[in-house]
Amino acid sequence: MRRRRSAGCCGRAWPSDRVYGAGAEAERSARTVLNVGAGAGSYEPRDRDVTPVEPSATMRAQRPAGLAPAVDATAESLPFDDDTFDAAMTTFSVHQWGDLAAGLAEVRRVTRGPVVVLTCDPALLERFWLAEYAPEVIATEARRYPESEVIGTLLGRGAVVGSVPIPLDCTDGFGEAYDGRPERLLEPEVRAAMSAWSFVGDAVHARFVRDLGADLGSGAWDARPGHLRTQPTFEGSLVLVVAG
Repeated sequence: MRRRRSAGCCGRAWPSDRVYGAGAEAERSARTVLNVGAGAGSYEPRDRDVTPVEPSATMRAQRPAGLAPAVDATAESLPFDDDTFDAAMTTFSVHQWGDLAAGLAEVRRVTRGPVVVLTCDPALLERFWLAEYAPEVIATEARRYPESEVIGTLLGRGAVVGSVPIPLDCTDGFGEAYDGRPERLLEPEVRAAMSAWSFVGDAVHARFVRDLGADLGSGAWDARPGHLRTQPTFEGSLVLVVAG
């Protein structure tokens, strides 16, 4: 398995496409795409025949009109024949699977071509300044996410791991998307949209808001990672694993 420095971004209309650009490139020749753990469909290509799989009824209900309805199934037990799809994708999902090896084996079984996994590498989470203010959140994420090298090994077929630069104005709503906009993380509704914050107690939230708020008010935050306010991209823990 190889590791390359950057998986790149693109600047198309959908904000999430700017993060998933290299994944879309890997799928460019595919006509049929399986999306496992599809959620509300934020990262699905709009120009392919996509079959989404999502075990959560709540998430299936959030899929907008115009997208295919999601199949109620799990990664570990996909209701499709061998080699059904030209390509497969999964974004911010593998850390929620009950059995990573079984799930990736199933995805590989039903896919003829490339498999693309967008995830976070736990070894890289400390790059984000949040580790200073809420180490419990970072520790929670580190326990949940599988190592990218493990994902690549399980997928095989010359898997490549690449870092994904996150645009400064990324609106996708995961933690590192706010690396240059720290004030947004003070908003309860912003943190509530990130599952990691649900695993820590109210005391952690209160301390985070107090400490970050104080440092923003005094200028201490800007004296340290303040350059992120104008840095076009941030390379944190976000990685793309592509296996042919």
